[in-house]
Amino acid sequence: MLNEPQLTEYQDKGHLTINDFYGPATVAQVIDEINIWADETRAVLSAEDQRWYFEKNVPQGISVFRKLDNPIYNRKVLRQLLVTPELLSIAKQLIGKPLSVFFSQVFMKPAKYGGPKPVHQDNYYFGPEDEERVLTVWLAIDNATVENGCLYFGDGSHHTGVHQHVAPSDEPFNLMVPKEIAAEFPMTPAPVDAGGISLHHGSTFHQSSENKSEVPRRALAMHFIPQDMPLINPALKYDQNAIVRF
Repeated sequence: MLNEPQLTEYQDKGHLTINDFYGPATVAQVIDEINIWADETRAVLSAEDQRWYFEKNVPQGISVFRKLDNPIYNRKVLRQLLVTPELLSIAKQLIGKPLSVFFSQVFMKPAKYGGPKPVHQDNYYFGPEDEERVLTVWLAIDNATVENGCLYFGDGSHHTGVHQHVAPSDEPFNLMVPKEIAAEFPMTPAPVDAGGISLHHGSTFHQSSENKSEVPRRALAMHFIPQDMPLINPALKYDQNAIVRF
């Protein structure tokens, strides 16, 4: 569980970084499993799905993954490695129980070609019945630095509720807080070492920059909600069959 200073920081800022949550051996196993999964997925990915899962702005002839969806559901190894009793105790402390991971993602953010993610709120994407009971746990698989695209947060932005988002016409899935609203909260970088985690409230403004460095910035996000809480107005479609209950 979080101690009192950690809990206060999370409640005040809407996010909290905890380094050394998982050990190097666990991180190495996570990397191996993701590499296997990526190879399996590449072999069967349709041309249409490539538009969703591959990075967009890369040189001709190069294809690199942008993300993979639902690792906690799709990969038993990752579920067993990452959803530990310690992690569940933190999630229960912050949003109650019984818990589910209703969606999870692997973000590849590859070296040189990893694209940016604009300022957004997870709760706008998810549309939960209770905005206070959504927790994202973001695991750094590589060292996440300012240079390779670590997360940035708008401290205290979760106290302002969920704001309407907009999206480019050619990227309707790339929802973002309008710039004039995002400008009210200066974004603070939150670097985290490999094996560390970043916790954030579902309404906290956050974003990441592009990765022009020579190293990847892989991460795995787990989105926790109570099992008995429905999503009433999600901005995108989420597979209800991929919910994992704990």
